[in-house]
Amino acid sequence: MSSDAAHTHWWQTFEAVFGIPFLLGIALQILLPISFGHSLFTLVRFLTGSVFVIVGILVVVVARRKFRYYQQPTDPSRPTSKLITSGIFAYSRNPLYLGGVCLLVGLAVALNLVWGLLVLLPALIACHAILILPEERYLIAKFGEEYRIYAATVRRWIGRTLNRSN
Repeated sequence: MSSDAAHTHWWQTFEAVFGIPFLLGIALQILLPISFGHSLFTLVRFLTGSVFVIVGILVVVVARRKFRYYQQPTDPSRPTSKLITSGIFAYSRNPLYLGGVCLLVGLAVALNLVWGLLVLLPALIACHAILILPEERYLIAKFGEEYRIYAATVRRWIGRTLNRSN
C-alpha cells in the first residue's frame, strides 16, 4: 500500500467496516432471531428490499465506471491523481459507500435480517471515522481548494448544498 493514499491498512475498507458487522448481524439473526413480521408485510418488505438492492448495485456500477473513465483507482489504498466531480459524483462524494449501504440495507430488509440492519448503524459511524474522514484529509492535502469547493457543494452521502449566493 502506498503512503500517498487515503488508507494504509487492510481494515480500512468497505468490506471490513461493513462486511464484518453484517456477517455478525447474520450470526446474531441465527442465534437470536428477530423478525420484521410476516403475512402481507412479507411481500412489501421483499419488494422494498429488492429496490434498495437494485439501486445500490446501480450506484456502485455507475461510480466504478466513472472511476474507470478517468483511470482512477477505486481502492483507497492506491493514490489518486484526479478529483472526480461529474456524473454521480456531482450528487454524492461517496457513491461507492452509498451504493454498498443501499445494497446491505436492501438485503437485510428483503431477507428479514433485523440484526443485519441494526449493525449498520455502528458500521456507518465507523465508516465516517475510519474511511471518510481520512479520505477527506487526503483529498484536501492532495487537491486543496479544488476539493474544498467540491465538498462545500456536494454532500458526503447524497445531495447538493444550496448555493446561498443565488
